[in-house]
Amino acid sequence: MNSIVGTIGNGSPLVADASPMIDPFGRAVTYLRVSVTDRCDFRCTYCMAEHMTFLPKKDLLTLEELDRICCAFIAKGVRKIRLTGGEPLVRKNIMFLVRQLGKRVQAGDLDELTLTTNGSQMSRYADELYDSGVRRINVSLDTLDPDKFHAITRWGDFSKVMEGIDAAQKAGLKIKLNAVALKDFNEAEIPELLRFAHGRGMDLTVIETMPMGEVEEDRTDRYLPLSKLRADLERQFTLNDIPYKTGGPARYVEVTETGGRLGFITPLTHNFCESCNRVRLTCTGTLFMCLGQNDAADLRTALRASEDDTLVYAAIDEAITRKPKGHDFIIDRTHNRPAVARHMSVTGG
Repeated sequence: MNSIVGTIGNGSPLVADASPMIDPFGRAVTYLRVSVTDRCDFRCTYCMAEHMTFLPKKDLLTLEELDRICCAFIAKGVRKIRLTGGEPLVRKNIMFLVRQLGKRVQAGDLDELTLTTNGSQMSRYADELYDSGVRRINVSLDTLDPDKFHAITRWGDFSKVMEGIDAAQKAGLKIKLNAVALKDFNEAEIPELLRFAHGRGMDLTVIETMPMGEVEEDRTDRYLPLSKLRADLERQFTLNDIPYKTGGPARYVEVTETGGRLGFITPLTHNFCESCNRVRLTCTGTLFMCLGQNDAADLRTALRASEDDTLVYAAIDEAITRKPKGHDFIIDRTHNRPAVARHMSVTGG
């Protein structure tokens, strides 16, 4: 049943129901990314400070509450959910949420449930993820050099990630590798990463570093425009643009020499916001309508105010009216502060 629960900024009535979410620019919101924890067992230099202060557990939504909010979004037209972190698999009892959402995939209410992981816990969870309905995962991997891997993750064990990739493929999970392109760190390694990924039947996506949260290094020293990287790659590979899409912002090419796909995520050199269909929910119930802006909505209060979802629907609908046209990311010497203060681990990638 529809309920009028207030007004939006122009004075029009706000009707709370399970209707589709259309933002002010006519874009349908069908993709929800859920950061189930801000904690991680790595401390990647471009993502986190080495000595992070994490959220107290009392501020987190329970897994049951996260499931309820996800189901409200599914009712309102979300067809894809990606679980992120931090590292999602370090959240205690995370498989409860995976199994609950997996049931919605099996029922046909959700097209896909997937997750982004650093791979460190994958050998433990791969089979259960597959059994719960997950068919595809993203694994973050910036280098194949164990020493450099330890340097950039600070705490990471390269062999554990390789074991995790092996376990995931054995379980039947399709893997896409994500690599953040970093100047003077891994730019010369991208061809090797490409051959490694395609040689094992995995896609590879390269990503420009994003100005989120204070970290110890100056991101302008690490920023590598993917336009330059692509030009470098084209000296040894033939890259053909293809219309392939996974629901995210990557633009894909097919690599003639390997037969595999390579994606480019370019928030800085090519603003990808024109087709944005995503919103991001944090583990505290805060909804960010854009990764690169600070505007947010509190869904936790609405969730806990009633066992009925009317207030949750109303809070979601009001938030969607504030979804911006695009983000505020920029990296250069005159903008050496983060575009947003929160770290990437708060909302996921």
